[in-house]
Amino acid sequence: MQKLTQSPTDAAFVQDPYPFYDRARAAGPLFHWTDYDMACAVGHAEVSAILRDRRMGREAPAERATDIPDHLAAFYACEAHSMLELEPPAHTRLRKLVLHAFTSRRINALAPEIEALCHRLIDGFPQGEFDLLDAYARQVPVIIIARLMGLPESRADDLLAWSNAMVGMYQAGRTRAMEDAAELATQAFCDFLAVYVAEKRRTPGDDLISELIVAEQQGEKLTTEELISTCILLLNAGHEATVHSLGNAVKTLLEHDHREIDAPCVEELLRLDPPLHMFTRWVYEDLEIFGQRFERGDRIACLLGAANRDPAAYPEPHRFDPARKGPAHMGFGAGIHFCVGAPLARLEMRVALSQLMRHCPELRLAEEPRYADLYHFHGLERLMVRAF
Repeated sequence: MQKLTQSPTDAAFVQDPYPFYDRARAAGPLFHWTDYDMACAVGHAEVSAILRDRRMGREAPAERATDIPDHLAAFYACEAHSMLELEPPAHTRLRKLVLHAFTSRRINALAPEIEALCHRLIDGFPQGEFDLLDAYARQVPVIIIARLMGLPESRADDLLAWSNAMVGMYQAGRTRAMEDAAELATQAFCDFLAVYVAEKRRTPGDDLISELIVAEQQGEKLTTEELISTCILLLNAGHEATVHSLGNAVKTLLEHDHREIDAPCVEELLRLDPPLHMFTRWVYEDLEIFGQRFERGDRIACLLGAANRDPAAYPEPHRFDPARKGPAHMGFGAGIHFCVGAPLARLEMRVALSQLMRHCPELRLAEEPRYADLYHFHGLERLMVRAF
């Protein structure tokens, strides 16, 4: 397996990781990323196969579980109940209960509400230059997920701050200060949600938390700890990735002067510049895959951003083609951990982008956008535009 070195915090890589992915793909179906000391898959077929292979998963084997430091006790206590970090049978049970409440009917019914919110935000755009991330891309997902869950829209800023601090735990080059911030955010998030869970147990409403409370699968229900962890996962994933997706998408659309938004266009935007670039798997049994042998306890990284630009899957993969045909992109993952919020993300993207382009025909970039140092995530620092 060829070894390649590339710092994920290097300035050039942060701005454009795709040349490195091309170099890695040329090394074969798997390469060893020395900065992570981990085997990585870069091709679309390889990433798709690994994500679906039940000999690998998200949950660490018992013998590879590490001691949890005291200063991160709350964060990892919350993670212990997150279906993103669990495997069957625990994952199966949690996901079925969540899908029981997170129905397509409930999501599709949000379309008029998302459209109305977009109109309100667009009407509030200032004259001159402004950051579209702050004015629009961050607002739409967090307000919608708060409403969906029955949480006060007035706390959107807190939800954003807590989420940003918690996802910092997954970024390259995290520091002790970032860990302390994530721990404090987790404590505050859990305390905040505990109040609303207790309230909705007493007085259920027409919201996702109330639905999760009553959701039942063969006599099984969510415990309070599972319920809070699930709400945090849905809140974090429900807006963090969508913020990056919207920002990256608007950047692409304006750079190509493309204003027509439909479902294929949204999929192409998510393929071309997805918000999450790396998703790791633990190996559960000794195995051979793509000509390489692995032992139980090894880890393999799936580079989603690289898979989405594999020329074997997509002709001219670096070109934006809003009518592109081809296999499903890896932006939402695959297999049992396929993003449970994908239908909501797609709806938000379609409505928010179409409303923005329709009501702001003069929208243009005010400066060259720059990506933030967020890897494994991939999103902009800011998106300065003029709308009028």
